[in-house]
Amino acid sequence: MVRAGLRAVLASDPEIEVVAEAGNGAEAVEVVVRHRPDVVLMDVRMPVLDGLAATAEVKRLVPETSVLVLTTFSEDEYVARALGGGAVGFLLKSGDPRELLAGVHAAARGAAYLSAKVAERVIAELNRGPGGSRMARGAALRGRVDALTARERQVLALVGRGLSNAEIGRRLHLVEGTVKSYVSSLLASLGVRNRVQAAILAYESGLVGLDPADDGG
Repeated sequence: MVRAGLRAVLASDPEIEVVAEAGNGAEAVEVVVRHRPDVVLMDVRMPVLDGLAATAEVKRLVPETSVLVLTTFSEDEYVARALGGGAVGFLLKSGDPRELLAGVHAAARGAAYLSAKVAERVIAELNRGPGGSRMARGAALRGRVDALTARERQVLALVGRGLSNAEIGRRLHLVEGTVKSYVSSLLASLGVRNRVQAAILAYESGLVGLDPADDGG
């Protein structure tokens, strides 16, 4: 029933084609290897192989496929763990269907996607106990955000908004290769592994919601 609902929402967008479905994590990995889709919607709780293990396996076998994790408010700890598995975004199962479509499009563009509600919960989970030390590391990482250059903070803010490198380049009047260099530099400076972790820090530090033009030009 859940898969049927997701398929119906996705089918409403003429730019999205559903190429396969899976009933468990192991089957999900198999169909991804077979079809090599642009984006996978991965449930956290599945039989045979859970969504976290399936996400890590998908990224190992088909790294070009972007994985969006479907979660609920009761599964915050799984979301925190999925960060290390290579997921590019998180969606609430009970969220607005328009958010689902936006997330799929963002992932297909190579951008991170976090709904505001999910971001708030993920930040809270990451900052609570051992999970927080892996990614947020409290005030230390916030200090690293402050230590970024003005341009890097602009780029980080737009990463937090779910923009791809090409979109950031158009927004800031930079060539895509330059944006890629800025993203690589700020990921290294922040000590995070990927765009979705950087996006969470953008939320946590308050950069998301600012107009990048106001952050040092």
